[in-house]
Amino acid sequence: MIRCPNHTSLEQGLSWMARKSQQASDSILAKLQKARIARLATLDSQRRPHIVPVCFVYEGSVFYTAVDRKPKSVLPEQLARLRHIAAAPQVALLIDEYSEDWAQLWYILVRGQAKLIAPSAHQERARAIRRLKEKYPQYAAGMLADDAPIVRITPERISSWGRI
Repeated sequence: MIRCPNHTSLEQGLSWMARKSQQASDSILAKLQKARIARLATLDSQRRPHIVPVCFVYEGSVFYTAVDRKPKSVLPEQLARLRHIAAAPQVALLIDEYSEDWAQLWYILVRGQAKLIAPSAHQERARAIRRLKEKYPQYAAGMLADDAPIVRITPERISSWGRI
Protein backbone atom coordinates (compact mmCIF):
# COMPACT_ATOMS: atom_id res chain seq x y z
CA MET A 1 0.00 0.00 0.00
CA ILE A 2 1.30 3.45 -0.92
CA ARG A 3 0.21 6.40 1.18
CA CYS A 4 0.88 9.92 0.09
CA PRO A 5 1.17 11.99 3.26
CA ASN A 6 0.07 15.63 3.23
CA HIS A 7 -0.81 15.73 -0.47
CA THR A 8 -4.02 17.38 -1.61
CA SER A 9 -4.12 16.09 -5.17
CA LEU A 10 -3.40 12.93 -7.08
CA GLU A 11 -0.78 14.84 -9.06
CA GLN A 12 1.07 15.75 -5.86
CA GLY A 13 0.63 12.19 -4.63
CA LEU A 14 1.97 10.79 -7.89
CA SER A 15 4.86 13.25 -7.69
CA TRP A 16 5.63 11.96 -4.19
CA MET A 17 5.38 8.36 -5.43
CA ALA A 18 7.62 9.23 -8.39
CA ARG A 19 10.29 10.32 -5.93
CA LYS A 20 9.81 6.99 -4.17
CA SER A 21 9.59 4.93 -7.38
CA GLN A 22 9.17 6.28 -10.92
CA GLN A 23 7.92 2.89 -12.06
CA ALA A 24 5.02 2.98 -9.57
CA SER A 25 3.95 6.42 -10.77
CA ASP A 26 4.01 5.43 -14.45
CA SER A 27 2.20 2.18 -13.65
CA ILE A 28 -0.56 3.91 -11.70
CA LEU A 29 -1.09 6.44 -14.48
CA ALA A 30 -1.31 3.60 -17.01
CA LYS A 31 -3.86 1.73 -14.86
CA LEU A 32 -5.96 4.89 -14.47
CA GLN A 33 -5.99 5.49 -18.22
CA LYS A 34 -6.82 1.88 -19.07
CA ALA A 35 -9.40 1.16 -16.34
CA ARG A 36 -13.00 1.21 -17.58
CA ILE A 37 -14.93 1.32 -14.30
CA ALA A 38 -14.58 2.53 -10.75
CA ARG A 39 -16.75 2.30 -7.66
CA LEU A 40 -17.79 5.57 -6.02
CA ALA A 41 -18.50 5.37 -2.30
CA THR A 42 -20.45 8.13 -0.55
CA LEU A 43 -22.01 8.51 2.89
CA ASP A 44 -25.74 8.95 3.43
CA SER A 45 -27.24 11.23 6.10
CA GLN A 46 -26.80 8.48 8.71
CA ARG A 47 -23.14 8.09 7.62
CA ARG A 48 -23.88 4.67 6.11
CA PRO A 49 -21.86 3.79 3.01
CA HIS A 50 -23.43 3.85 -0.42
CA ILE A 51 -21.48 2.57 -3.43
CA VAL A 52 -22.18 2.65 -7.16
CA PRO A 53 -20.19 1.72 -10.26
CA VAL A 54 -19.20 4.75 -12.34
CA CYS A 55 -17.36 5.65 -15.49
CA PHE A 56 -14.52 8.08 -14.76
CA VAL A 57 -11.62 9.98 -16.19
CA TYR A 58 -8.46 11.32 -14.58
CA GLU A 59 -7.68 14.86 -15.71
CA GLY A 60 -4.39 16.23 -14.41
CA SER A 61 -5.01 16.37 -10.68
CA VAL A 62 -8.69 15.47 -10.34
CA PHE A 63 -11.14 12.77 -11.36
CA TYR A 64 -14.45 13.37 -13.10
CA THR A 65 -17.54 11.22 -13.28
CA ALA A 66 -20.94 12.06 -14.74
CA VAL A 67 -24.56 11.05 -14.54
CA ASP A 68 -25.20 9.51 -17.94
CA ARG A 69 -28.37 8.63 -19.83
CA LYS A 70 -28.66 5.02 -18.70
CA PRO A 71 -32.16 4.44 -17.25
CA LYS A 72 -32.53 5.67 -13.65
CA SER A 73 -35.41 5.16 -11.22
CA VAL A 74 -35.33 8.86 -10.22
CA LEU A 75 -34.42 12.15 -11.85
CA PRO A 76 -30.64 12.69 -12.03
CA GLU A 77 -30.67 15.49 -9.43
CA GLN A 78 -32.45 13.12 -7.00
CA LEU A 79 -29.83 10.36 -7.24
CA ALA A 80 -28.48 9.25 -3.89
CA ARG A 81 -24.86 9.85 -4.87
CA LEU A 82 -25.54 13.51 -5.70
CA ARG A 83 -27.58 14.09 -2.54
CA HIS A 84 -24.88 12.44 -0.45
CA ILE A 85 -22.08 14.50 -2.01
CA ALA A 86 -24.01 17.72 -1.36
CA ALA A 87 -24.42 16.78 2.32
CA ALA A 88 -21.07 15.07 2.96
CA PRO A 89 -18.43 15.56 0.25
CA GLN A 90 -16.02 12.91 1.58
CA VAL A 91 -15.86 10.09 -0.96
CA ALA A 92 -13.78 7.13 -1.99
CA LEU A 93 -13.14 6.03 -5.55
CA LEU A 94 -11.96 2.44 -6.01
CA ILE A 95 -10.39 1.45 -9.31
CA ASP A 96 -9.49 -2.22 -9.49
CA GLU A 97 -9.11 -5.31 -11.58
CA TYR A 98 -10.08 -8.84 -10.69
CA SER A 99 -8.53 -11.92 -12.23
CA GLU A 100 -8.83 -15.62 -11.48
CA ASP A 101 -5.02 -15.46 -11.46
CA TRP A 102 -4.65 -13.70 -8.12
CA ALA A 103 -1.08 -12.71 -8.96
CA GLN A 104 -2.69 -10.19 -11.37
CA LEU A 105 -4.97 -8.48 -8.81
CA TRP A 106 -4.59 -4.75 -8.11
CA TYR A 107 -6.43 -1.71 -6.85
CA ILE A 108 -6.04 2.03 -6.51
CA LEU A 109 -8.05 3.66 -3.73
CA VAL A 110 -8.57 7.42 -3.91
CA ARG A 111 -10.04 9.22 -0.92
CA GLY A 112 -11.00 12.82 -1.27
CA GLN A 113 -13.58 15.55 -1.64
CA ALA A 114 -16.31 15.49 -4.28
CA LYS A 115 -18.19 18.46 -5.67
CA LEU A 116 -20.95 18.79 -8.23
CA ILE A 117 -19.66 21.15 -10.91
CA ALA A 118 -21.92 24.17 -11.34
CA PRO A 119 -23.61 24.65 -14.73
CA SER A 120 -21.93 28.08 -14.88
CA ALA A 121 -18.44 26.46 -14.90
CA HIS A 122 -18.58 26.12 -18.69
CA GLN A 123 -14.89 25.46 -19.38
CA GLU A 124 -14.42 22.85 -16.68
CA ARG A 125 -17.67 21.08 -17.60
CA ALA A 126 -16.79 21.09 -21.31
CA ARG A 127 -13.30 19.70 -20.60
CA ALA A 128 -14.68 16.92 -18.36
CA ILE A 129 -17.41 15.96 -20.85
CA ARG A 130 -14.94 16.00 -23.76
CA ARG A 131 -12.52 13.71 -21.87
CA LEU A 132 -15.30 11.34 -20.81
CA LYS A 133 -16.54 11.12 -24.41
CA GLU A 134 -12.98 10.43 -25.61
CA LYS A 135 -12.65 7.53 -23.17
CA TYR A 136 -16.11 5.98 -23.56
CA PRO A 137 -17.55 5.44 -27.07
CA GLN A 138 -21.03 5.05 -25.55
CA TYR A 139 -20.79 8.61 -24.24
CA ALA A 140 -19.63 9.90 -27.63
CA ALA A 141 -22.58 8.09 -29.21
CA GLY A 142 -25.07 10.09 -27.14
CA MET A 143 -25.22 8.46 -23.70
CA LEU A 144 -23.75 11.58 -22.07
CA ALA A 145 -25.65 14.84 -22.43
CA ASP A 146 -23.75 18.12 -22.65
CA ASP A 147 -25.73 19.33 -19.63
CA ALA A 148 -25.19 16.15 -17.57
CA PRO A 149 -24.38 16.50 -13.87
CA ILE A 150 -20.59 16.29 -13.48
CA VAL A 151 -18.80 15.41 -10.24
CA ARG A 152 -15.20 16.45 -9.58
CA ILE A 153 -13.22 14.36 -7.07
CA THR A 154 -10.14 16.01 -5.62
CA PRO A 155 -7.88 13.37 -4.06
CA GLU A 156 -6.52 13.78 -0.55
CA ARG A 157 -4.98 10.33 -0.16
CA ILE A 158 -4.13 7.60 -2.61
CA SER A 159 -3.22 4.03 -1.79
CA SER A 160 -2.58 1.11 -4.08
CA TRP A 161 -1.96 -2.59 -3.83
CA GLY A 162 -1.12 -5.50 -6.03
CA ARG A 163 0.21 -5.72 -9.54
CA ILE A 164 0.59 -2.04 -10.24
